[in-house]
Amino acid sequence: MTISNASHSGWSGMLPVEDTALAVTDTCGTGTPVVYLNGSYASQRHWRPVINDLGSGWRHITYDERARGKSKKSADYSFEACIRDLDAVLKARRVERPILVGWSYGALLGVHWAARNPGRVAGVVGVDGPYPTGWTDDADHERIRQLFRKFRWALPMARLIGNAARMSAAQHADINIEAHIIHAALEPVLDSVTVPVRYVVASGEALGSKDDEQERMRTTLNPVLARNPNLTISAKVASNHGTVVRKDFRAIAAATREVAALTRESR
Repeated sequence: MTISNASHSGWSGMLPVEDTALAVTDTCGTGTPVVYLNGSYASQRHWRPVINDLGSGWRHITYDERARGKSKKSADYSFEACIRDLDAVLKARRVERPILVGWSYGALLGVHWAARNPGRVAGVVGVDGPYPTGWTDDADHERIRQLFRKFRWALPMARLIGNAARMSAAQHADINIEAHIIHAALEPVLDSVTVPVRYVVASGEALGSKDDEQERMRTTLNPVLARNPNLTISAKVASNHGTVVRKDFRAIAAATREVAALTRESR
């Protein structure tokens, strides 16, 4: 592990994992550990408002996924690789029973992790996701590929503000398609979750969606909420899918406090 910055106030460095290295930051606080899971192509920088709102009484751990932010490229950008990355970060930083706060793709990662490892996680905050629906037919997958081909010129600029990865347009599309397939099979996973999950639900549409597609996706959560009392909507906010972390960080912080309070009550 290469340390790039270490002091009494925290630690940051590069964590070797398989054929890559992940940029990780740990405030090393003594409070409840919170691990932040980024959107599909996002970086850890997006979580700064949430971290500031929660304050120094928590232990905040952020990291960039493969080829995102300051992390290195890899030959494997699959969802299962992301699962292994989370495991590696928790092990390397010796984090026990954290709250996982995930946005979009990160929320999908968080609930899968919680379902697989219920004894290792305190709870999950899902920021506009995950929802048990996704595009699984070839026509929709081609639509995703066309969207990324259309905007491939913008990816280098989006990368500068932490909204794209150091990948080709085709690789961006592959991640998105795989995520849709996993979302479509999510209902049994959500049914099986035994730790608190609090949703912060946005209202607007995602980039590339139309005809209220995003809002229809959100309604697919309702039957699961009725069946599994561990899942609850903490807040419905006005922002859209892409701006929810920046504009509604207070609601995300409040949901994190809710999960922490439930964890304390269960002890």
